[in-house]
Amino acid sequence: MFSLDVVDTDSFLDLPASSQSLYFHLGMRADDDGFVSSPKRITAMVGAAGDDLKLLIAKGFVIPFESGVCVIRDWRVNNYIQRDRYTPSIYTEEKQRLSIAENGRYRTVRRRFRTVRARAAIQWRIRRTHI
Repeated sequence: MFSLDVVDTDSFLDLPASSQSLYFHLGMRADDDGFVSSPKRITAMVGAAGDDLKLLIAKGFVIPFESGVCVIRDWRVNNYIQRDRYTPSIYTEEKQRLSIAENGRYRTVRRRFRTVRARAAIQWRIRRTHI
């Protein structure tokens, strides 16, 4: 299902028809959490250009990961899957990098941890400035 709250917006309707079509195809092939395992293959399969996928990413409709997987940002706005029919995504690492905003959209979580070396360098700078 696709929500008019997403596809009836000016930002979506301003996309070329080929990008809109690609968005629908990605949505049809996403798992129950909105993850698409092979967006480049789907792009080629439906005859869209690589720029269509890049445009969906640039406009924030799709969130890419280094692994090549992507997630549809508005998946939870577009879809509701009952618990008895839900199958969790196999992309657990990627899912851990996301949070769900109050409006139901995925957003990336910024990592707040620092490496031991970075923490030591910061502590050294703090000590040096207080001496």
